[in-house]
Amino acid sequence: MKLSSTASNHSSRRKFLIQSGAVTAGLGLIPYFGFGDDYVAKKSTMGVAGSSYAIRWRSGDASKKIPGFENALQMLRHCESIGAGGIQVGSRDWSKDFSGQVRDFRESKELYLEGSIQLPQNNQDLDRFMVETKSAMEAGAQVLRTACLSGRRYENFETGQAFEEFKQNAIKSIERAIPVLEKYQLKLAIENHKDWTVIDLLLLLKHFDHELVGVNLDTGNNISFLENPMYVIESLAPYSFTTHLKDMGIKNYEDGFLLSEVPLGAGQLDLKQIVAICLEHNPQIKFNLEMITRNPLKVPYHEDRYWQTFENLSAKNAVAGISWVRDHQSRQDLPSVEGMTQYEKLVFEEKNIVESFSYATKELELVN
Repeated sequence: MKLSSTASNHSSRRKFLIQSGAVTAGLGLIPYFGFGDDYVAKKSTMGVAGSSYAIRWRSGDASKKIPGFENALQMLRHCESIGAGGIQVGSRDWSKDFSGQVRDFRESKELYLEGSIQLPQNNQDLDRFMVETKSAMEAGAQVLRTACLSGRRYENFETGQAFEEFKQNAIKSIERAIPVLEKYQLKLAIENHKDWTVIDLLLLLKHFDHELVGVNLDTGNNISFLENPMYVIESLAPYSFTTHLKDMGIKNYEDGFLLSEVPLGAGQLDLKQIVAICLEHNPQIKFNLEMITRNPLKVPYHEDRYWQTFENLSAKNAVAGISWVRDHQSRQDLPSVEGMTQYEKLVFEEKNIVESFSYATKELELVN
């Protein structure tokens, strides 16, 4: 299926943005994208997950009109300029001085900081984990988000045994991490990162039963497991320290369905209800926007290989999930970066983020 039609839907607006100079040079740029001063004046309680700037973290554009982020402080400064309440970002290779700079800016602007960290893969990796944990703590973080799998369960593993080995290794990694968390009194928030079903993650939490081990609740990922998103939210919110707040677009294709992050309010999730449920269970919970600008992801649940690691998946839940997907098809084409220049990708990424903040402040009332 050809997906680039979405890009054409945005082409006229992209051309306007580029030709009018709506994106200006410098890390302090504030791209209004039609929202004006009224939008920028509203500081949100919502923050930004580093993955929302996946394109900009990799590099800027050749003209340097939109420079890439070189470090977390640059991202923090930029996110503050568009009204964010904080960021969730990695603390790898931070010096004590750099952690202090992040803390000073964060405190001066009343921003929050959450870390994002890879679990220690073996005993030799513990030193790296400890250094990053300490760096995040010194900068003011109280929560570290982690993911046990970097890919997607239905793509990474071909057998149930392979997934079982992954699960046992993940348990060992968390066991290694806990003494470090206890030393620095930081919470570990495990994301449902297209690895754990709801039941998997609840069993993992039960296994550890530790006050410093909880959930980074991603509001859209488990749609790829055919789990109804509200079932995911209601099940995991009581254990959640933080979130990845996202909205999702869905389109059927021949082997299953396409799944795509879309700007908040443009997708199929009941965001107001999601926010309310999370706040009910944890009034201090942080909402980190995860708006990843990329081509749609394929969820090939019509293929046999998709099901190889889901031996214990509830048939009732799967049928309910399939029904939800069928009933929540997007009317618009899903976002795509196919055929865009690097500059256009950066503009599109920023536009998606700023539009999400506009919705968060106006519709979700995530305002300071």
